[in-house]
Amino acid sequence: MKLRIPAFLFAFILLTSSCHSSTNNESDTIPNSSVETKKPNTNYKPAFTGQTRVHAVKTQSHYNVKVVCEGLRSPWGITSLPDGRFLVTEKGGTMRMVTPDGKISPAITGIPSVNSSGQGGLLGLTLDPDFSHNRMVYWVFSERQDDGNLTAVAKGRLSDDEKTIENAQVIYRATPAFKSSLHYGGRILFDSKGYIIFSTGERSDLASRPQAQFLNSSLGKIIRITKDGKPAPGNPFKPGGDARPELYSYGHRNVQGLALNPATGDLWETEFGPRGGDELNLVHPGKNYGWPTITYGIEYSGPKIGEGIQQKNGMEQPVYYWDPVISPSGITFYSGNEIPEWKNNLFVTALSGQHIDRLVIKNNKVTGEERLASDQSQRFRDITQGKDGALYAITDQGKLYKIGK
Repeated sequence: MKLRIPAFLFAFILLTSSCHSSTNNESDTIPNSSVETKKPNTNYKPAFTGQTRVHAVKTQSHYNVKVVCEGLRSPWGITSLPDGRFLVTEKGGTMRMVTPDGKISPAITGIPSVNSSGQGGLLGLTLDPDFSHNRMVYWVFSERQDDGNLTAVAKGRLSDDEKTIENAQVIYRATPAFKSSLHYGGRILFDSKGYIIFSTGERSDLASRPQAQFLNSSLGKIIRITKDGKPAPGNPFKPGGDARPELYSYGHRNVQGLALNPATGDLWETEFGPRGGDELNLVHPGKNYGWPTITYGIEYSGPKIGEGIQQKNGMEQPVYYWDPVISPSGITFYSGNEIPEWKNNLFVTALSGQHIDRLVIKNNKVTGEERLASDQSQRFRDITQGKDGALYAITDQGKLYKIGK
């Protein structure tokens, strides 16, 4: 004898089974799914479960993606000012103020000349921890030298009328210079002890790639210095040795994302892979992150890179990697209260991916991934949290977006 379920009751069962709820302010996981649906470029296997193509999640709280303004000229870096406005760098060599309602200031003068060819230009920026009193700004840029181009760090005071940078001076140059206009790195921040951390690239060329492994070179590194450009106390490599004492970590390809986890104080970075193999790394002082010896990517033309290996003793594994690439640029951890389920999630701006990648991280592992603003067809370059608790992102096409309530 078959049990017959009335039609209205059957419909009710289907409806309730399809509903979902979020508990503990966490996003719902979408079972057996990944946000990435394209085939990888390689048949390389991850070193551990969850290192790539982790389960997709979906934000359950309501949020908006809104264009605040257009008309910025290839913006590259953005940081929040104490009064809620933003200071933005433009690749061509200018800085501008932008208000939360989208008013763009005239160009701020007094900035040293940049070499904006290729991937160069005026890059990342950060404010002095005591900016409210000293008005000091620090930034990274590509500088032309007689023997090539290099990544440089400069500082200066934002004038009281906010029209110029006063007494700008270069405090560090990442040598050696190379005749390349690619892979400058360029993100910068202050750590909890008041020291500067910034990134450099290995300048891309086959000839310069090995520099990422050379401890007597500033290329392909994360570097930690004082406000005067000297090696910061507590760095892993001591003065007088074969390694440069300003180095913090090495074996990087092209780091354009740097952020401190507000819950733990840990330093995280994202860097570009070649064809496949974009990486998210938890940065430990003195550690080797493998490029170009190990990688989950291949050459743009198809061949393996080096020996085509992904693991080697003494070299760190990425916490997460993407294949195909998303081209991860600026990153930030969310510490606001507007969207509780985003708390301590990492947000990654994707250039070729044309979205903002949201990563749920637990116990230093990625447990969920979501793609936001993928319908905007924008190359998202950098992201910061505003004083209002929302996220603000800039795009290569000159837009400033607000992502929040």
